[in-house]
Amino acid sequence: MSLLQVKDLTVVYSAGTPFAHTAVDDISFEIERGDFVGIIGHTGSGKSTLVQTLNGLIKPTKGTVSLDGVDIWAKPKEIRKIRFRVGLVFQYPEYQLFEETVAKDIAFGPTNMGLSEEEVKQRVLSAAKFVGLKDELLEKSPFDLSGGEKRRAAIAGVIAMDPDVLILDEPCAGLDPLGRDVLLAQIYRYHKERGNTVLLVSHSMEDVAEVCDKVMVMNRSKLEMFDTTDAVFSEGERLSTMGLRVPQITSIIDDLIAAGVPLKKGTLTVDKAVEEITEYLRGEGRL
Repeated sequence: MSLLQVKDLTVVYSAGTPFAHTAVDDISFEIERGDFVGIIGHTGSGKSTLVQTLNGLIKPTKGTVSLDGVDIWAKPKEIRKIRFRVGLVFQYPEYQLFEETVAKDIAFGPTNMGLSEEEVKQRVLSAAKFVGLKDELLEKSPFDLSGGEKRRAAIAGVIAMDPDVLILDEPCAGLDPLGRDVLLAQIYRYHKERGNTVLLVSHSMEDVAEVCDKVMVMNRSKLEMFDTTDAVFSEGERLSTMGLRVPQITSIIDDLIAAGVPLKKGTLTVDKAVEEITEYLRGEGRL
């Protein structure tokens, strides 16, 4: 059985009023345990509404979201427990930091899960290590951290709950290139080591191509595509009609192929492109 099952999901804001707006329109899909799924789409396509529905922050107007085969709204009074299992990191999560110290901020979720003091401490240390926060930062005020450190502290607060599903909504937004690369690598390592399901909402096709196994494409509140990363990014023309693009390196390789260079179509990352081009040049005797 799939870990997450979404069936006939519709979310309408201000339903029954002249201002009614359908943010998610009758979509269905399943996500397996251990999947790393990228969610892409133009601004206003329904991405953020969708992920907030998955952890019960927004109640569907129609349809169901099931976790391990159970409708998350079957017991509305217990919806808070779902948020421990489906953790959501909002865009610019550092604005949600509020405790006196970084350690207390990370401990907030596990503490509210009713864990023992020792278990909470271990989870704080483990989560901080995962996101690359040094021990000496844990007793500092979160407001004394750098932008990148604040971002990692906020993500650690969700990781510390050890959710079955970790959802990250634009986690690299606003970071410099180095900070982005570091954070993305840490998220990828978290997925590989924990084996948890990860959903990454991003406007960066490069980030999605780098770490995700599957890609979900939202367009005008509809689910347009949901397939392997290779399959989705092989549909460059279809994506362009939705205001999206393939990763830049994929476009460059496609241009080289069109110019007669026998490279592999659908190359998604710079590392893979370097490998392909090096192999071609060696075959030509140029290396």
